[in-house]
Order: sequence, then structure tokens, then C-alpha cells
Amino acid sequence: MIKNNSPVSMSEALEYMKEDKSSDTDGVGFIKKFVILKAKDAKELRKKIQELDFMKIREEHISKIIDLLPESVEELNKIFIDVGLDEDESKKILEIVKEFK
Repeated sequence: MIKNNSPVSMSEALEYMKEDKSSDTDGVGFIKKFVILKAKDAKELRKKIQELDFMKIREEHISKIIDLLPESVEELNKIFIDVGLDEDESKKILEIVKEFK
């Protein structure tokens, strides 16, 4: 049953799937192959990016940043295809991401 409709990263989704005993174990195994951060770290990264309070950044962008952990401006710009980030914004996001690598 859908309780909330908001984008989450794979790490956070995995946490919800583990709580739900009726969830598909094949799905959990599949997502585990791609998860880089633990759910706790993913939530902390989400909070730090939200604290930047950039109007251009939406929840979908934050979820993709958590999933992909971009290392360069080019990688980051692939996430923000609909919005252009300036150099300062990109730099601040990448500095935060670097803390979690």
C-alpha cells in the first residue's frame, strides 16, 4: 500500500523493503547490487544537500545524487538535465558528496 509519494534513493528504498516482510526478496537482492551508501548515510547526505537550500534542486535530483554519488561537474550535470547549475552550486554539492565516499 502506498502511504507517501516522494522520491527516495535506492538505499532508503531498501530500508523500507526490509521493513515490509511481504516485499519481494528478489527485488531486495537486485537493489543491493547497486546501493553504495547505507540508509543512515543516505539520509544524512539528503539532509546536507537540502540544507544548501538551492531552489533548483528537487527531491528527484537529491535521490539521484545519493544513488550515483557524482565525482565531477560533468557527472553532476547529467543529473540536472532540466536545470543548469552554476559553478558555485556544483562545487558545494560535490564537496558534500565527497564526504560520503
